[in-house]
Amino acid sequence: MVEEDDNPEKESLGKEVISVIINVIICFFIVFLITHFIGQRTVVSGSSMEDTLSDGDNLIVDKISYRFHDPERFDVVVFPYKYEEDTYYIKRIIGLPGEVVKIDSAGTIYINGEILPENYGTEEILNAGLANSEILLGAGEYFVLGDNRNNSTDSRFESVGNIKGEDIVGKAWLRIYPFNEFELVDNIE
Repeated sequence: MVEEDDNPEKESLGKEVISVIINVIICFFIVFLITHFIGQRTVVSGSSMEDTLSDGDNLIVDKISYRFHDPERFDVVVFPYKYEEDTYYIKRIIGLPGEVVKIDSAGTIYINGEILPENYGTEEILNAGLANSEILLGAGEYFVLGDNRNNSTDSRFESVGNIKGEDIVGKAWLRIYPFNEFELVDNIE
């Protein structure tokens, strides 16, 4: 007499459980790769980027493109605030490595002695901060400003200063919330 130990239902259930566990591990691995190397969601806190971005806007930050090219003037970037852990700022790049930035008493921005033509931050800058004297950006350094120039802590102030390219987390790419304002950040004016 032969006893059957094999139970096809138990074997099938075991394979199913193992399959689910493997799929969950693969999903976590993919999410980890995406959020650490490709993109991440971030929420705008404050009004320093108004009228372009508002408090509570949810964005997708592109973390991969700067691995292939350097940040460009007028890119909206995310970087860590050096004095508070887990605090990130979002600002617009105005000055590029090797350039000289100055803001005069009338609030006009100069790059290498020439007026910067721009359509962001249309209000007159009331406080030039450190940029009331010429600021020479070193290799890999960027000068950033918020679009709401008179309500922004940015490169004009010592607490932020020039931003190192290696500290830039990524470029603000897509506004995903509020849903009725879903669009590419580059298209927002």
